[in-house]
Amino acid sequence: MTASSQHETHEHDVLIIGAGGAGLRAAIEALAQGARVGVVCKSLLGKAHTVMAEGGLAAAMANLDKEDDWRTHFRDTMRGGKLVNNWRMAQLHAQEAPDRVRELEQWGALFDRTENGEILQRAFGGHTFRRLCHVGDRTGLEMIRTLQDRGVHMGFDVYMECTITKLLKDGDRVAGAFGYWRETGKFVTFKAKSIVIATGGIGKSWKITSNSWECTGDGMALAYEAGAELLDMEFVQFHPTGMVWPPGVQGLLVTEAVRGEGGLLRNKNGERFMEKYDPKKMELSTRDVVARSIYTEVKEGRGSPHGGAFLDISHKPAEYVKRKLPSMYHQFKELADVDITKGPMEVGPTCHYVMGGIRVDAETGRSSVPGLFAAGEAAAGLHGANRLGGNSLSDLIVFGRRAGLAAAEHAKKTAAPTLDNSQIEATEREVLAPFARTSGESPYQIHHDLQEMMQNLVGIFRTDEDLRKALAALEKLKARASKMRVEGSRVFNPGWHLSRDLACMLTISEACTHAALARKESRGAHSRLDFPKSEDVWGAKNHVIVNKGGAMTLFEAQRPEMPAELKQILAEDK
Repeated sequence: MTASSQHETHEHDVLIIGAGGAGLRAAIEALAQGARVGVVCKSLLGKAHTVMAEGGLAAAMANLDKEDDWRTHFRDTMRGGKLVNNWRMAQLHAQEAPDRVRELEQWGALFDRTENGEILQRAFGGHTFRRLCHVGDRTGLEMIRTLQDRGVHMGFDVYMECTITKLLKDGDRVAGAFGYWRETGKFVTFKAKSIVIATGGIGKSWKITSNSWECTGDGMALAYEAGAELLDMEFVQFHPTGMVWPPGVQGLLVTEAVRGEGGLLRNKNGERFMEKYDPKKMELSTRDVVARSIYTEVKEGRGSPHGGAFLDISHKPAEYVKRKLPSMYHQFKELADVDITKGPMEVGPTCHYVMGGIRVDAETGRSSVPGLFAAGEAAAGLHGANRLGGNSLSDLIVFGRRAGLAAAEHAKKTAAPTLDNSQIEATEREVLAPFARTSGESPYQIHHDLQEMMQNLVGIFRTDEDLRKALAALEKLKARASKMRVEGSRVFNPGWHLSRDLACMLTISEACTHAALARKESRGAHSRLDFPKSEDVWGAKNHVIVNKGGAMTLFEAQRPEMPAELKQILAEDK
């Protein structure tokens, strides 16, 4: 460690921002290539949002359904994503997921087992076969535990409770990152040849979300500010089943595994309403369809008492439910005083996942900025217009590994960058600005208004009028945020932390709204009431957002032609 200007500096070959599944898997791969690796996380190690992933990880291992293979997984992923996916990512993901699962198993992950000792797999929405490898309904937790143990033993440096506020550049390329310790408020600089962004999602921009406090779009905003392109930002997934009561836990995830294990959805009249919306797949339809169906039932007056639907698994034996869904059993017992083995849960849609993110190369996770890579939910392409359940956990390990490998290889052939003190000083001034103001409103009020606005105007159903109102509202919110004031010292100051998160959320909310306005059709998770159909002309296009001289600019990108053999797989039906 050396003293650079007034504060500490750490130097690495590869710096990874985010310590969820993608970040840890990237770190493990970069370490295996001999790189000096640093991992920065906003929370504590092991607290990443990946632990909230409950249902399982999708991999065509064919342990239960022998006819499953990567081709069917590829086809399911592309069809679920309404064909706007990056086909090469979907292909690599389907082909490599089984090997990544076996690797986790070798590293000590304990999966549920079939009677003959193979990894057990469960059914999930949009998947043709039983494909989700799981550990009860705590799969993400087991994955993080395994990757963390592996990484710690291999020897990466971890910087916990540290918020990154800017990516530093040396000319066009990344040179490092600037941030502060959340506990003390002191500044810290990281110097690195390669940076991997693995910061997860953007859900805290919406009022009702399954996402934890960390999910404020930091990585996407940092990359955008550094000149990287964002892709597919209109596609935000609302998970059909979050808790709706009591108010303090509104939005908390109710895993799709409840439906995978046989849970039924009913309205207040006791009707199994999915028969109307998708008679073939019923409760195991894709998430966009189920979320819109529940929303419609509530809108038309057939909702549950607290504005959701009833999800019932109490027809299954109590011991079975407790064994298969231990977290759900405890969650409802403790938080809602409901015994799910005896009666139904109340559930409703909750902002859950963003299919969009940093535009990356399929093979390497490389962004358009030299030395900057991304993986996991912070990267875009694999899931197209709608992610299938279980594909996120396999996404983390397939593309986390690829990004870590490419970042280490890039670092090997790159000279050490130079840190520019003027960039660091400008960032310091920007981060401290809210303390200097003698008047201005608190970031909490602005965040509250942003969440209300995004929930109401950029939610499950969208219209031209609402989206234009949202853009006008965002301009006002940005003006308010530029004058917001933070009181107190830099030590343990949550208002200050929120002021930084808010800057990211405003950027990402604007990107999402611009892209939603531009896509004049309904596709996957993007539903326009004024353009209710999917149009072929839009199927070949993706929206790219880039920072041109401080102005947010949107352009259309045509997807590369899919090879004939993959087109053939898509046309088949098993």
